[in-house]
Amino acid sequence: MMRPSKLRPRDTLRVAGTGLKARPLRAVLSALGIAIGIAAMVAVVGISASSRAEIDQQLRALGTNLLTVEAGESLRGEPARLPEDSVDMVARIGPVTAVSAIGAVDDAFVYRNDRIDEFVTNGIVTMAARPDLLRTVGGEVAYGRWLDDALAAYLTVVLGATTAERLGISPTDGSVAVWLGEQWFTVVGILDPAPLAPELDAAALVGWPIAEELLGYDGTPTRLYERSPEAQVEDVRSVLAATVNPENLEEITVSRPSDALAAQAATDETLTTLLLALGGVALLVGGIGVANTMVIAVLERRSEIGLRRALGATRAHVRIQFLGESVLLAGLGGIGGAVLGGMVTAVFGASRDWPFALPLWVLAGAAAATILVGAIAGAYPAARAARMSPTSALATV
Repeated sequence: MMRPSKLRPRDTLRVAGTGLKARPLRAVLSALGIAIGIAAMVAVVGISASSRAEIDQQLRALGTNLLTVEAGESLRGEPARLPEDSVDMVARIGPVTAVSAIGAVDDAFVYRNDRIDEFVTNGIVTMAARPDLLRTVGGEVAYGRWLDDALAAYLTVVLGATTAERLGISPTDGSVAVWLGEQWFTVVGILDPAPLAPELDAAALVGWPIAEELLGYDGTPTRLYERSPEAQVEDVRSVLAATVNPENLEEITVSRPSDALAAQAATDETLTTLLLALGGVALLVGGIGVANTMVIAVLERRSEIGLRRALGATRAHVRIQFLGESVLLAGLGGIGGAVLGGMVTAVFGASRDWPFALPLWVLAGAAAATILVGAIAGAYPAARAARMSPTSALATV
């Protein structure tokens, strides 16, 4: 028995490639639409994954066992206050491994010099800080040094990252001073941004003793920072309010700064979903462009279709040929888009010092999407070409 001839995959690829090479500019422009859609989707997922990887990296480095304690409002509607000995009280909790505090110093504003208008504060606040603060919050000094027990008693200040930027102060060797609370304070250090304590970024930090002696600080902590083993964080959290202020539990707020970073990662996922939808729209537009290209190709190649049919090609052969061209066209666009999206992810991540984290499923999804788009876009043109009879097709020569 005679077996019907079939186009092998290799033959289909060769025939489809020949059809695209006959009109290279049109093929490139059509593939470009697919490439833009795929590049957008790959870049969106890659950048989002890199951002989450950076957050996870920060959490691993900083730890998720930091708790903060601050006072809210009293039942009378007045601002509540933490007890002066609250740091020592928290330190008595068994699992606590580190505790420190900051205190807001009211009416002690910071200026670059003594000639600036007193109302131009740039949103900078002055805070009294304990020497063990930086170790507790996991912060780091970018330039200079931190306030130790000796420096805390002198007119010295450490600037948060945002504060230094707003004051226009770059790395210092101790020769720079700022006008703080009607006094000249020597800048001895500048901090790196503190992800778990962002309130430090826009602050000028002075020693606890000097704040009490010269700046009118009453010694009351504004915020406490506490660390304990990860397995016991929730247990410590449940007793912190009662330990700090047993008479007015409702006035105490306990929070976990790492939750904010986790929420940021969740927000990134929501935004990624939206941007993926926009990338899908771009992919749809690219698919329509491929379909349009294939319809025009069928109309222009009626004589070729008729000649092939006259020489023995079956309808299936013609259908597979044009369907193969459509899938190959979309596939080339998909490969180019995936490479472009990966490059955008790498460049954007490098500009922000993020790790490159492009999931493999994104590349697999891009390949599947291009095959699907190519098959859908080429289905109608391929079916139309297959339905042409040899006589009517050759009559157009």
